Amino acid sequence: MTRSAPDRRPLRVAVVGGGPGGLYAAALLKRLDQAREVTVWERNAPDDTFGFGVVLSDETLGGIELADPVVHAALMDEFVRWDDIDIVHRGVCHTSSGHGFAALGRRRLLEILHERCRSLGVDLRFRSEAPDPDQLMRSHDLVIAADGVHSGVRETHAEVFRPSVRTHRCRYIWLAADFAFDAFRFEIAETEHGVMQLHAYPFSADASTVIVEMREEVWRAAGFADLDTDETIERCAKIFTEALGGRPLRANKSTWSTFRTVVNERWSHENLVLLGDAAHTAHFSIGSGTKLAVEDALALVACLEEHEALPAALAAYEEERRPVVTSTQRAARASLEWFENLGLYVDQPARQFAFNLLTRSRRVTHDNLRLRDARFTEAVERDFGCPPGTPPMFTPFRLRGLTLRNRVVVSPMDMYSAKDGVPGDFHLVHLGARALGGAGLVMTEMVCVSAEGRITPGCAGLYTGRQAEAWRRVTDFVHTRSPGTAIGVQLGHSGRKGSTRLMWEGMDEPLGEGDWPLVAASPIPYKAGSQTPRELTRAQLTDIREQFAGAAWRAARCGFDLLELHCAHGYLLSGFLSPLTNRRTDAYGGTLAKRLRFPLEVFDAVRSVWPEERPMTVRISATDWAEGGTTAEEAVEIARAFAAHGADAIDVSTGQVVAEEQPEFGRSYQTPYADRIRQETGIPVIAVGAISSWDDVNSLLLAGRTDLCALARPHLYDPHWTLHAAAEQAYTGPGAPWPEPYRAGSRRPQTGRTDAPKPRLELRAVP
Repeated sequence: MTRSAPDRRPLRVAVVGGGPGGLYAAALLKRLDQAREVTVWERNAPDDTFGFGVVLSDETLGGIELADPVVHAALMDEFVRWDDIDIVHRGVCHTSSGHGFAALGRRRLLEILHERCRSLGVDLRFRSEAPDPDQLMRSHDLVIAADGVHSGVRETHAEVFRPSVRTHRCRYIWLAADFAFDAFRFEIAETEHGVMQLHAYPFSADASTVIVEMREEVWRAAGFADLDTDETIERCAKIFTEALGGRPLRANKSTWSTFRTVVNERWSHENLVLLGDAAHTAHFSIGSGTKLAVEDALALVACLEEHEALPAALAAYEEERRPVVTSTQRAARASLEWFENLGLYVDQPARQFAFNLLTRSRRVTHDNLRLRDARFTEAVERDFGCPPGTPPMFTPFRLRGLTLRNRVVVSPMDMYSAKDGVPGDFHLVHLGARALGGAGLVMTEMVCVSAEGRITPGCAGLYTGRQAEAWRRVTDFVHTRSPGTAIGVQLGHSGRKGSTRLMWEGMDEPLGEGDWPLVAASPIPYKAGSQTPRELTRAQLTDIREQFAGAAWRAARCGFDLLELHCAHGYLLSGFLSPLTNRRTDAYGGTLAKRLRFPLEVFDAVRSVWPEERPMTVRISATDWAEGGTTAEEAVEIARAFAAHGADAIDVSTGQVVAEEQPEFGRSYQTPYADRIRQETGIPVIAVGAISSWDDVNSLLLAGRTDLCALARPHLYDPHWTLHAAAEQAYTGPGAPWPEPYRAGSRRPQTGRTDAPKPRLELRAVP
């Protein structure tokens, strides 16, 4: 049989894989055009499936209802629904309500889809290996690869799809219990071998899915590698006997697995398209696998209907679904990594632990949880120390002799607007406006300790008396016009990233004219075309250390309340810390202890001249986002080293160390590094990086992942971000006082009316 022309809607469709996504796509395609010939190949028998329960969201069900009311009605008859999540930690159970889940058995879901496909005339071929993908592509208008995470079809054209498969650290096994839990249950078991966790939820009136998960090293230490299935089931039931009420567990082709995150650069090739786990995977802890596959099917069929030409339809499908999938995968990865690092959190108080678990993926937040379950959220706030009516972000925090009135920090941001290192009117207005805007702490940009240590000709400094006088003008304004706001200075040296153009003229691009010589830990240019720095000698190291001390002395006389040492982003001190930029063979290079030596010498020199009662923080890059660079484990040790020398908090950033970095951007994407340092060391941390909403700030604080939140771009968009956050939360307390001249504007202004009465625009016939 011949194929349709590529500019026509496909009439002959091959679906490889009989999971929910493939079956649903087949049913929708046939329902919309009975002339279509749709064939599904599934290697297993109709009732041969792994796992037990499937969770679908109300949003997904709404899409199913619109696309196929018959399937929707059948599903609604089978669903088990519940609202609560139980979190059991060290014998204490905390329940959070209002979450709204719906689940059914995976086998029953497949039966419903089988029945629908047969009623519509889809050709279902069970116990059948699909023909070669290339053969299918020649004989069919469209080939849908829905053959799962280990997709053979995808591998046939791997050079086109360019899949990336990442294997994670935990082992897990899908089991079932023959009774229905009355909530989604998370339970933690702290065993002699390590931490294990149970995820369980009902999928019928008399059955529940039970997933047992643990780190690979815990799994091996517990001896699971040597147990058969029956022994595994018995051991898991014994470990979680309280949760199960002494009942047994059962298996269904259950084996220990390691989760694999699949990402493909492309989802289609000619008339072949990937769907569901073949295209992407997301960790089961956010219940998204079947949901994503079904939504893929809906989107693919809709795009095929909306576009005459197949290439346009497949491009539209990927364009529509990729942002949704990427967002879901980010959330799933955050959840997955939270469970991988569960051991970090077991010492948290039980209720904070529960809140931390609930908000782990960042999709459930403080404000969202308050709407779902106000009683639980208010209890978490009380435990945190929030006075009635006070959001977490407006509670005070003490660093040495400085008490910040709230937890918001205006992050250091280079303005490149100084002349000869002297801050001018721009700096006064810029920093003064942010101080009036309500933040607890306002940080300067990186203030350079020498002319040669500037990044650009527009960078500010603290290496002359004239510069110090100009900075005193700024601190005086902040202290007199915005009393209660602290202002901090960040000191740094550009190292190999200096002598470049202003940001808007070409970031990190060499000056071309007026260059000054660069110095660094090792003679390695930042990128191709950059100036090669000279490796610092012992004498030069001494000179630079004294430059830092001199700038710190001036900063103290200027009246700054806090000093931060910049050891991040590839600048001079960061260049000593990273193994990618420090290739020295003397006492200042090699092991981490040696790479720390010069930054710690500088810290000690600065601390010795900085007033005892005033705090010092250190900004670090906790990862270089590049192979062979600083690891998360090393970042913890770097933080410990600075704390041992007297650092009061660690400001945890990442990257910008090497030009070839591959950062994994996303909402609050750097926070896990701050979180880890805080949990492992107990040192106060400042989280920074794509934190943009007050809801995120409150969530991170309540979960115990950070002590302070630094925001940069939001304060460029809105200098009064903190005051506006207070107004939006109806907070009027001492954590965010409005300046007297601005008090009349402390309530949100009215917006344009959007609910005006609508005129009648249609005439209905009178019966």
